[in-house]
Amino acid sequence: MKILFTLACSLFICMHLSSQNGLEKIIVEKYYISDENDKTVDGDGGELPVNSVTYRVYVDMLPGYIFQAAFGTPEHEMKIASSTRFFNNEDRGAGHPTYTRAQAQKNTVMLDSWLSVGAAMKDYAGVLKHHDNSVNTIVNSDGVLQNEHPEAGIPIKAEDGAVLATVQPVTVVGFSDTDLTIFESSNDAPIPSVMSTRDGAWSSLAGSRGADTTENIVLIGQFTTDGIFEFELNLQIRNQQTLGVEKYVARNPVADEILFETLIHIDSLGLISSTDESINITDEITAFPNPTSGNLSFQIDQQIPLIGVQNQYMLKSVNGDAVMKGKITDHLTSIDISHLSPGVYVLLIDLDHIYKASKKIIVTP
Repeated sequence: MKILFTLACSLFICMHLSSQNGLEKIIVEKYYISDENDKTVDGDGGELPVNSVTYRVYVDMLPGYIFQAAFGTPEHEMKIASSTRFFNNEDRGAGHPTYTRAQAQKNTVMLDSWLSVGAAMKDYAGVLKHHDNSVNTIVNSDGVLQNEHPEAGIPIKAEDGAVLATVQPVTVVGFSDTDLTIFESSNDAPIPSVMSTRDGAWSSLAGSRGADTTENIVLIGQFTTDGIFEFELNLQIRNQQTLGVEKYVARNPVADEILFETLIHIDSLGLISSTDESINITDEITAFPNPTSGNLSFQIDQQIPLIGVQNQYMLKSVNGDAVMKGKITDHLTSIDISHLSPGVYVLLIDLDHIYKASKKIIVTP
């Protein structure tokens, strides 16, 4: 009887798991924020603007899944863009993280922009800094990458987000000769810098799992810029138990494709630098409904005072154009955005130049 009960439970668990989608979430980590000290090695690594943010993008999957590809099709654009340029280290930089741990100790190689299927460097997998095991943390030989900016969380001099592991190589297919030039070892790309494709992909032919297979979080890219960072991705993963393939798209799914709205991301930075006294209250702002095609409301936490006379909001397109603005007179504000074209926008909030916030807003057809 106990055996039958165990088998029944196992069957139920398998059926339950098979009914779930394997993609749990997309994680965007602020890995590092550069400072004046990092510019001391500009001659070796290429010019790195102060307050450049290094973002890491991770795919978080259920256990038992592998990451196969990020792709674009005629129906689904794949795009990675900056309103300025992406930083590419000119010493050991490349389109994929193939530099060694010894090379990563030099100048600003660890901040290079690249595409990945799990690796952070040769023989090391990329992991979230708070998942790092603190073993063999890289100590920069040039005395840079020491900034402890609070918005970047754990300093990389304490946890470098890399663990020894077997990593898969990146296979690139379908891109034209110019699609990936913004990630080459030079910093002369046009402004804004955009990688866009409707017939290309970067992939892991053998499939990639997370360094911790229980967490199963795979690093798929690192991008450093001092501008507005955005991406629109489509992903393919596979269930290793059923061999079922799942395709997730950012917009307009067809057939068995699965809509996953956080595959669209925009980060307007909103940095609080050492010379900026503004307080970032993004976590204290709730915008709803989002996505929306009609009215948009945003709620400011009641503990945030509205005593100033210059409390205002602004809605910007991804190109940086202001499309709406107005005054904030209450903790709850509602605006009609039904006239806006479908797409991604940024809601900026400024409360008397003391409190600031930014939120991604998606306008649907």
